[in-house]
Amino acid sequence: MKQSIRHQQIVELVTQRGYISTEDLVAVFNVTSQTIRRDLNELAEQNLIRRHHGGAASPSNSENSDYAERKSFFSKEKQAIAQQVAGLIKNGSSLFIDIGTTPEAVAYALLEHQNLRIVTNNLNAAHILMKKGDFEITIAGGNLRSDGGIIGEATVDFISQFRLDYCVLGISAIDEDGALLDYDFHEVQVKRALMQSSRKILLVADHSKFSRKAIVRLAAISEVDILLTDALPPENIAQLLQQHNVKLELCSALAENPVQNVEQV
Repeated sequence: MKQSIRHQQIVELVTQRGYISTEDLVAVFNVTSQTIRRDLNELAEQNLIRRHHGGAASPSNSENSDYAERKSFFSKEKQAIAQQVAGLIKNGSSLFIDIGTTPEAVAYALLEHQNLRIVTNNLNAAHILMKKGDFEITIAGGNLRSDGGIIGEATVDFISQFRLDYCVLGISAIDEDGALLDYDFHEVQVKRALMQSSRKILLVADHSKFSRKAIVRLAAISEVDILLTDALPPENIAQLLQQHNVKLELCSALAENPVQNVEQV
């Protein structure tokens, strides 16, 4: 395969997945790891990808991916994270479910529970959860986005009236200093209300969130109680988790029962 064609296909794969490892690229193109590393370095110099330890991610930008694309990114990893979240939530609990494709996966994973009281600004999650007659589901009011998210001042005011056991919180990016970042200022306002109205915050984020960039700061990672992800975070993030007693739960997409695959730092 010509290098130019391989470069084009690498960029397409990174765009589709958000992140892809060097190991996966070696397998896809049947070339050496040295060749792939040279390819990634050249593409990074052209700002077509963002070089990341062990792989490549989409270049930094100020806009989030399309919802349909985000839903397809790392679906197995999201399902593993969702199953582990479900293992932490007891029957009869109350919880918020945030906007995002990983919180939506959590909604599916909760269908085996009983008597949950759920408040959400995620219309897709509400549609999933309404199958359970013993769930009490409350939908926040506000402005409806095309991806099923509900945001706005009315949403913030509504959420602030509650005090629930858990918040299942999604995020677009986690910066190197542990800042939780998103793309939409109005969505961040709602997320802050969710955090402030919860007794325990469960941050759900697949490994690609450690290599993405977004423009609006939500909070510090030290402000969550548990981080659930599918791979070990960068060393500086792991140190922050340890310093602030934030529990880390690793959720293997390969394990039959990801709830059993737990590690704390």
